Amino acid sequence: MSIDYAVIIEKFAERHYIKRFQKKYKGAWDATVRALMQEFRVFDALFEKSIAETITDRGSAKVCKTEFKISGTQESRHGSGNRCIVAIEKETRVVRVLLVYHKNDLGGENETAQWKQIIKENYPEYRELL
Repeated sequence: MSIDYAVIIEKFAERHYIKRFQKKYKGAWDATVRALMQEFRVFDALFEKSIAETITDRGSAKVCKTEFKISGTQESRHGSGNRCIVAIEKETRVVRVLLVYHKNDLGGENETAQWKQIIKENYPEYRELL
């Protein structure tokens, strides 16, 4: 049985790369966000389908990375290069969307190191998890 989580898209995530997705994909982005919110409500199911990867799991929270595709496109989740970084707060059953990006948004060579740095700089409450 999957836990039903509340899903919150953090303001930082909205202000940064999400704006690019909104501009580039317009109506398809709205459908994509609705689909992501539905998936994240039952986040544990994403682990069963190997869509989500746990980056760290300590104490009452864990940080995970997922892949997603834009609704209406033919790309696969993996092939799209689109990613979400989320924090799952186990006790309160909340999924917080910390970062939504395309791998090219980060530039550079080490995508993981870059998004971890972004999370550490903008979310002090999760700094110690990374």
